[in-house]
Amino acid sequence: MEIQWLGILPGILTGLVLGLTGSGGAIIAVPLLVFGLQATIAEAAPVALLSVAVSAAVATYSAFMQRIVRYRAAVVIASTGMLIAPAGIWVARQLPDSLLTVLFSVVLAFAALYMFRQGKRAMLPEETAYPPCQLNLESGRLIWTIPCARGLLLSGVATGFLSGLLGVGGGFITIPALRKVSNLPMKSLMATALAITALVSATGVISATSMGFMNWPLALPFTVGTVTGTLAGRRYAHRFDETKLQHGFAVLAWGISLVMIVKAAYAFYS
Repeated sequence: MEIQWLGILPGILTGLVLGLTGSGGAIIAVPLLVFGLQATIAEAAPVALLSVAVSAAVATYSAFMQRIVRYRAAVVIASTGMLIAPAGIWVARQLPDSLLTVLFSVVLAFAALYMFRQGKRAMLPEETAYPPCQLNLESGRLIWTIPCARGLLLSGVATGFLSGLLGVGGGFITIPALRKVSNLPMKSLMATALAITALVSATGVISATSMGFMNWPLALPFTVGTVTGTLAGRRYAHRFDETKLQHGFAVLAWGISLVMIVKAAYAFYS
């Protein structure tokens, strides 16, 4: 197995974005692999999932020790997502790369909007007085009801399918989903989203490997680069203005999304 060490470079860039902004790095992993190393969307998605799984697992351990992970909600969403993720991987292998590129561009544009609003401190939940999953203020745990379980299950379906299909499924999906169905405080919400991401991404990695879709010579150096970049980004993140970082990432993501759509259109008409 000949290791493709050039994969460490886009991995480092992905990790830097993840470390500096706290999220968003995973969503740019796929376009970096596509443009930097000429991988297809279907080839790049499992590689991105591996780097996401490792990074999220490390962060989840720290949050779990702080007792801020709502593990039952995480298990419900992740279990559903873990069942659906293999279907997303299989569908990705049946679709033309140009269509996958367009779908990824749309998701990337949505992620950029989320990051931009987060940078402005304006990403608010929908104006619903009583979301399905209410927090018990005394115990700090969610009150389980049928509407709550249904909302969490639907969130798991969306997270798992997009994770397998496009190699995404991080905070920009799970955080808005949890905000919509629950009134969890932000720290607990983000920690729970990390746990979900780690579990669903790990399932995607296992499924891609069992189906023979994982490019390990590329995945290993890319993951090493992501972890290295994340650690470096976290170390120096305090030196930068958080709002400017979020806005900068959003502009970068919109630019990448536009380039990917143009690339898909050119491939379609050529």
